[in-house]
Amino acid sequence: MSELARHLVDYLTLRRALGFTLEQEGRELPQLVAYLEAAGSATLTAELAIAWARLPQQVQPIRWAHRLGSARVFARYLATIDPATEVPPRDVFGARVVRPAPYLWSEAEVRRLLEAARALRPPLRAATHEALFGLLAVSGMRLGEAIGLERDAVDLDAGVLTIREAKFHRSRLVPLHPSAVAALRAYAARRDQLCPRPRARTFLVSSVGTALLAREVQHTFNQITVALGQRTPTVHPRLHDLRHYPDCPIIPTRRVSAGGARAARGIITDPPGRRGARRRAGSGPERGPT
Repeated sequence: MSELARHLVDYLTLRRALGFTLEQEGRELPQLVAYLEAAGSATLTAELAIAWARLPQQVQPIRWAHRLGSARVFARYLATIDPATEVPPRDVFGARVVRPAPYLWSEAEVRRLLEAARALRPPLRAATHEALFGLLAVSGMRLGEAIGLERDAVDLDAGVLTIREAKFHRSRLVPLHPSAVAALRAYAARRDQLCPRPRARTFLVSSVGTALLAREVQHTFNQITVALGQRTPTVHPRLHDLRHYPDCPIIPTRRVSAGGARAARGIITDPPGRRGARRRAGSGPERGPT
């Protein structure tokens, strides 16, 4: 093992001990070290780091910027050991992350989405996607969190979901409106009727009893939004946008409970005070039916 490679092992070990996962860096920085060694360099230079960052072809400049960013942090660490190390400049590629404009769902659109999901076949696929899309719309959960929910993380008696290993590897509790609890309870009963011996421990299961795959869910969502006329060459609704559904109270208020929430199939609640949003511009057990 070369000296550079040993320094990389120490660097990754140190930063991971501080809580960083460094998944991308753990894959790419060994490639950087191999590139430096192939170039006959015993130290990291700005020129070589920039050349390495640009190796991927047919990618956006932001991809090069991310690679160079990983190299820059490693270079700062190396500079404390080897003064000859050069830290590459920050804005070599002038790349900035361009975030897509969110698609603001109306209540009517969410209802149509659930109705379309309900028409899927086979029946378990329909029930699961209806429950999933509705859950995303009322809870603010990410897709990966929802499809990864295990049964012991769903407490329907308390009306609380436990999200484990969420963003930044923290856990959090997600309270649900009673109408959402009722819908999930109905889904659990339907799921257990159609698939009494699932192969996965997740709350939401596929038509064959396995855990849902994000790419398959996304494919189904794309098909539905195309059929509904929502997805066009210039408008691209995303599942992630359901987290920003403007007519959904993430945490129910007394006004919602007192006023009584309207619901689409019992899972879409209609909160007070959040109407009229403009459209887009451009480990408790699952105590339900078993």
